[in-house]
Amino acid sequence: MVGNPDFLTNAGQDQEPELQELETPEGELYLRFFVTSGDEFALPATGIRRIIEQAPDRITPIPNVSQLLLGTLNEQGRVIWVADLGQFLGYSALLNTDRPEIPVIAVEDQGTMLGLAVNRIVGTDWLNLDDIQVAGNTPDSMAPFLRGEWAVDNDEGKTLRLLDHVAVLRSARWAA
Repeated sequence: MVGNPDFLTNAGQDQEPELQELETPEGELYLRFFVTSGDEFALPATGIRRIIEQAPDRITPIPNVSQLLLGTLNEQGRVIWVADLGQFLGYSALLNTDRPEIPVIAVEDQGTMLGLAVNRIVGTDWLNLDDIQVAGNTPDSMAPFLRGEWAVDNDEGKTLRLLDHVAVLRSARWAA
């Protein structure tokens, strides 16, 4: 800035600043991610406590628990159970744990926290709930945990499925 000649001579002071219009996002903020099957899902940002990229060896396996659970991890002094979300939803492919880091989405409701291990996190997006449709062609194993879906690519029939994180947390499947 000091090396800028306009800074030293006050040149350009008479110019009006460019006004930029900020777009107001419509809808609500959601986190988008993929499970091992390649299907894309979303969770409302308001239900997400944190996103953790964790090395697989930092997730401690626990014997005699549901096969859906990968184990626990210690995040800032709090023990978080970590589950393979794809398996929980009924997909047969196991999460690949032979990699440097596993993305874990920690969701919370009424003091209960659960880490959902996913294949890849895409990022956040503003989505409108008015555009959500009833989920079609949904396996019975997944239906209780979906709030609906958005059409992402009509040509290829791709959808973005909205998960109900509270239904996932409160599921009886964790006891199995």
